[in-house]
Amino acid sequence: MPEPGPDTRLVPLLLDPTRLRIAATLVAAGEVEFGFVRDRVGLSDSALSKQLKALATAGLVESWREPTGSARKSWVRLTGDGREQVSAHILALREIAAGGERS
Repeated sequence: MPEPGPDTRLVPLLLDPTRLRIAATLVAAGEVEFGFVRDRVGLSDSALSKQLKALATAGLVESWREPTGSARKSWVRLTGDGREQVSAHILALREIAAGGERS
């Protein structure tokens, strides 16, 4: 049986460029503060919250709040499954860009 093509490994949720940028930021940065992702991706707090909620509902990211002095900071990271899915998605995109050849 042939291996699945790159298009079958694409994660539909990550076909949205904004969510892909968020996921790529988290792959590179690991566990980061909400503001870092917001600034890196260039979204408002509410827009980022909406996108993170969609990614969390799909099990790709998790977030939590921690007290820091008199304030609370929100933190975000990819789940283990999220990291695998994002990696497979990026590999599939690379294969598509290379004309379907496996690297």
